Amino acid sequence: VDQVRDLARPGTRFVETALGKEEERAHSAVAEAQQGHAVALLGSGDAQVYAMASPALEVAGDDIDVEVVPGVTASLAAGALLGAPLGHDHASISLSDLHTPWPAIEVRVRAVAEGDLVVSFYNPRSRGRDWQLPKALAILAEHRPPTTPVGVVTHASREGQQVHLSTLADFDVETVGMYSLVTVGSSQSTVVAGRFVTPRGYRWSQ
Repeated sequence: VDQVRDLARPGTRFVETALGKEEERAHSAVAEAQQGHAVALLGSGDAQVYAMASPALEVAGDDIDVEVVPGVTASLAAGALLGAPLGHDHASISLSDLHTPWPAIEVRVRAVAEGDLVVSFYNPRSRGRDWQLPKALAILAEHRPPTTPVGVVTHASREGQQVHLSTLADFDVETVGMYSLVTVGSSQSTVVAGRFVTPRGYRWSQ
């Protein structure tokens, strides 16, 4: 909210809720819209990726005109800073078990590991969730070499931005926080001139 407050027209009313109150926020926005107000439901990144579009559309009926405005999701912002890690097939997984139980998350991590996909981990680590990322990395390490590139970007495209590039063998989870995104390469990913690159997987025809 603070990042866009200066863009609001005079008289705009802000209704703010705490992290983890996404459903409450969506219901509040819909209720305001049903009363005839023009409502902007804010979130960082892209509204469709682990964000507010889904909970809002689950409760908005056909009496409300909804426009989903595309943004830049964290995996794309981080990828551009790291190089080109998403150059071939890839997946996104949230490691937060607030909305999805860990057993379900682990099944998805194992599927990505066995499928040899590049993976972007959203919500990788916080003060109350510090064991999920090491567990996920250990699962990936069972299926790809220790030299596999791992990148972590914190505060992508914002003040305080930090970019770290390492490998599965040497990666330090202490560099990861709530505002970080972790990208782990496939077995084909590499580092070229200090840049994290995943080859597109085919050759140009002559």
